[in-house]
Amino acid sequence: MWFYVQRVLIPHERADAAMHQRPRGNLSDLYPRWWGARELLLHQRNPYAEDITLEIQKGYYGRVLDPARPDDPKDQQSFAYPVYVVFLLAPLIGFPFEGVQIFFYWLLLGLTAASVWLWLRVLRWRLPLSSFAICVVLTLGSFAAVQGLKLQQLSLLVAALLAGATACAARGLLFSGGVLLALATVKPQLSGPLVAWLLVWAASDWRARRRLVYGFGMVMGLLLGGAEVVLPGWWRMFADAVEKYHRYTQNQSVLDVLAPWGYSGRVLAGVAALACVYVLWKLRGKTADTAEFGTATALVMSLTVLVVPMYAPYNQVLLLPALLVLARDRARFLFRSRSWRWSYLLGVLLLGWQWAASLNLSACYLVGARSWALEHWTLPFFSTFAVPVWIFALNFLVVKTSGSETEEHSFGKAS
Repeated sequence: MWFYVQRVLIPHERADAAMHQRPRGNLSDLYPRWWGARELLLHQRNPYAEDITLEIQKGYYGRVLDPARPDDPKDQQSFAYPVYVVFLLAPLIGFPFEGVQIFFYWLLLGLTAASVWLWLRVLRWRLPLSSFAICVVLTLGSFAAVQGLKLQQLSLLVAALLAGATACAARGLLFSGGVLLALATVKPQLSGPLVAWLLVWAASDWRARRRLVYGFGMVMGLLLGGAEVVLPGWWRMFADAVEKYHRYTQNQSVLDVLAPWGYSGRVLAGVAALACVYVLWKLRGKTADTAEFGTATALVMSLTVLVVPMYAPYNQVLLLPALLVLARDRARFLFRSRSWRWSYLLGVLLLGWQWAASLNLSACYLVGARSWALEHWTLPFFSTFAVPVWIFALNFLVVKTSGSETEEHSFGKAS
């Protein structure tokens, strides 16, 4: 996968950009946030302002975008984050961005690898060292992780914070879990579903779990209060920036892309969310040291990827806990009915397609068929939209049948 991205995908993008005179600067998704934080904290400038957006474009694209050029990118790269993200980036604003890029790249790589260990702890699944290493290699070798690392995407940081928050809850460190959960809200569209689930879970046994809410509420109060101090009225600017962002990028969810007829995607997203509420409500009383809690949380993460209004592949790093659940519970599918077995095997095929295709293109590149490889650069993306749907469906079956089996077992004991 890394070879494919470096030798096939990136050369194709460069050639296409040169052909259409499309600008290419540092292309780091960290840069707009870093520049906005730097200008706000060092020079008290509004990061949502138009002049800051133009300065960001010079660094990100290499020049200011020209609306008169039809081939110029549509993404304006404005500062479309809650302003309190500057507190996370504050330690980095005094360094040259080239150095910040290198540091953040390795930080994200380490956090993504650590997320595998954290989710295994949540799921109560102990693996031999060799199996754990395989999980880490496959995670870091997925296109979602490679793209996120290449772009220094904050989605990988948020994914690690969510893994840390859930792992703290599973270990009984509820206050710390609430703190990490609050920090993850720098990308509210990614953290929102898990925040809702963990707050409902905490409220279901308030006396035992209230410390999670205390940690979350205290840090959110500090973040929001601090944001208001450094930029009064920031929330109105943020809302306006988000509205503009959705307008010029025309962001869609995975379901919007797969069902592009009117509001079909939103209806399907609503149905998926209601189905999750139905099964998760029954599991809200499960303690965090049970496998059911981890399985339920994995379902929430898979739902997030399905409905978030941004289908970028790097967001699929949030599927990690759901994939671990399916690997752990493979016997549930393989030794049931034929339909369950074939559904599981189809999911394996969809997930594995990215590696099969990238291996094929890399082999073609190495044996001299470079032009063919560059021409067929899209092959690893063929299953991009199907994977989140299928993984969600399989995880929903795991959670639904786990609840049914638990109820049947309890009824049998009572009888």
